[in-house]
Amino acid sequence: MSMRARRDPRVMLFGYYGVCGALAVFFLFPIVWVALSSLKPSVEAMQAPPTWWPSRFSIENYRNLLTGPADLTRPAANSLSVAVASALGVAILSAAAGYGLSRHAFIGRRVALIAMLSTLMIPFQTIAIPLFMVMRQLGLQNSLTGLALVYTALHLPLAIFIMQTAFDSVPRELDEAAIMDGASGPTILARVLAPLVAPSVVTVLLINFIACWNEFFAALILMTDQRNYTLPVVLINVQFGYMGVVDWGALQAGTMLTMLPCLLLALAFQRYYVAGLTAGAAKG
Repeated sequence: MSMRARRDPRVMLFGYYGVCGALAVFFLFPIVWVALSSLKPSVEAMQAPPTWWPSRFSIENYRNLLTGPADLTRPAANSLSVAVASALGVAILSAAAGYGLSRHAFIGRRVALIAMLSTLMIPFQTIAIPLFMVMRQLGLQNSLTGLALVYTALHLPLAIFIMQTAFDSVPRELDEAAIMDGASGPTILARVLAPLVAPSVVTVLLINFIACWNEFFAALILMTDQRNYTLPVVLINVQFGYMGVVDWGALQAGTMLTMLPCLLLALAFQRYYVAGLTAGAAKG
């Protein structure tokens, strides 16, 4: 290719869209494959080698999961309630903590922030047993409320860091103008700064909802009553059919049911999510 062709804007645009298209196909192919496999009849979904296209579209796998012996409606409701409660709790607490770390200078602020972020380097598996014992002593071991509190504590450090970065990007002159008008700290946070850091709040909500919705290990350890099982835990139990044979149709349908809410939320709030992640990257 000549140097002139390389500098041609049309060639560069074609190459850009070509690379983006290839990446889109690469990332979308597994999702399309799972969606098509979930719509195959149960027998066809377990064929080897697998068929690329369903011989007929069927909702048999979804019907078996939602109305059959598995009945995923209750586990889905458990996952939804825990994820929503944890995401809201993390958003509220991280906004308040991020505002305090950004706007108020106190001795040991940097040390406190470093100590808080250092907890992200501790694998959850190392604290699983002590956490189980603490939750049992508090009477929260087999409770959806206790699971939501665990998720809130685990995801709070990163959320506080995101919110502090977002508040740091907002000029302090806005606070000073509000103080001169007689506004208090909570009023400044709720009415002046909150609309400006809304993308970061949405980012925190989205990240934590998806993380809690898909979380498996903590729910498996802390939940012993089947009525309180979350969706990922139940899917592990229902994916096997008779004689230990994997029911691929049910597994693919369960994967789609788990993935769909996350995909819809990510697409709906993509604009806020990108803006929230880049907040504070460049401060003028």
